Amino acid sequence: MVGSLGVLSASVAKSSISEFLQTMAASADVLALAKVEVDLTTIPEGKNVIIKWRGKPVFIRHRTQAEIEEARAVTVQSLRDPESDEARTKKPEWLVMLGVCTHLGCVPIGEAGDYGGWFCPCHGSHYDISGRVRKGPAPLNLEVPTYEFTEADSKLVIG
Repeated sequence: MVGSLGVLSASVAKSSISEFLQTMAASADVLALAKVEVDLTTIPEGKNVIIKWRGKPVFIRHRTQAEIEEARAVTVQSLRDPESDEARTKKPEWLVMLGVCTHLGCVPIGEAGDYGGWFCPCHGSHYDISGRVRKGPAPLNLEVPTYEFTEADSKLVIG
C-alpha cells in the first residue's frame, strides 16, 4: 500500500512538472524574434541601417576604409570603456551594435556628435565610429550583440 502510494505520487509529480515545463517553452512568435537575418548587399558603403531585434534598435554600419582606419588609430587606453575596434567587429567594414545609449536607454543619432559616430540627444553622450563612448555621461560603449555572417558574407544573422 505504501509503495503504491509512492509510485502514484511520483507519477503525479512527473506529470505536473512536465506540464509546467511545456507552458514555459518559447512560443513560435518568440522564437521568430530570437534571430533576424539582414541582406548586407542592400547597404551601401558609408551608410547605416537600423533594424528592430528583440524590441530594440540595432545599428548596422557599412564602414569606409577611412572610418576603419580612424577607429583603429584610437589609443584604447585613453577610452572610458577600453575596447579595441578589432574586438568590436568580426569584419572591419561591418559594425553591428544595439542602438541603445548605455546611460539611460535613449536611441543615439547616427553620423552625429564630436567623433563622427553617434550622439545621444537625451543627455549628450558621444560615441565614435566604432560605437565607443568618448564623451558625456554614458558609462559603457554601445553593446555589440551576438551575430554571424552567412552565405558568402552577403547575409548577417543577429541573435
